[in-house]
Amino acid sequence: MRLIIRYPISDVALMLGFFPRTSVSAIIEHMFVLGIDPGLTRTGYGIIEFRGAMERAVVAGVIRTDPDLADAERLVELRRDVKAIVAEHEIDNAAIEQVFVNRNRHTAIAVARASGVIIEVIAESGLTVAEYTPSQMKMAVTGSGSADKQQLRAVVAMRLGISGVEGPADVADALGVALCHAQHHAISVVEAT
Repeated sequence: MRLIIRYPISDVALMLGFFPRTSVSAIIEHMFVLGIDPGLTRTGYGIIEFRGAMERAVVAGVIRTDPDLADAERLVELRRDVKAIVAEHEIDNAAIEQVFVNRNRHTAIAVARASGVIIEVIAESGLTVAEYTPSQMKMAVTGSGSADKQQLRAVVAMRLGISGVEGPADVADALGVALCHAQHHAISVVEAT
């Protein structure tokens, strides 16, 4: 059983006043970024459009796999679903949250496997995949590398001009990864010039 859930996103998305945000608007003319928060049970995804000073969430949601299936079958489902998302949307850049060391070894291994499948699908489409630790992403988006899930959700919603981020924390994390990547992309463009 495969389940892809998409959450509604507002079309209004304009946020000014963040230092990293200002540098993004000065550098990025137009770009679509796919952000991924990987997991075997739930994978959050979000695509954000950046156009000048505008940040607009195009789509966001979660891919769920059936925990009663064998891991190999779940990875096949995940691959198929990520491939469909990449094929359906215009994407210029992609970023994924790095696997962190988890106390539960089984969970860490499952997330690492899911990450590998996701990175392969995105690379197969011709895109490079940037990776950010959870604390790098939180620092870029909220200004604090130790922001909690509620703080991250609130700042992501504020920056995208939406009333809230629907669904599990994986969705807000994925949108945060996309925001983080746009900021880092803009900084790397500045440093290269």
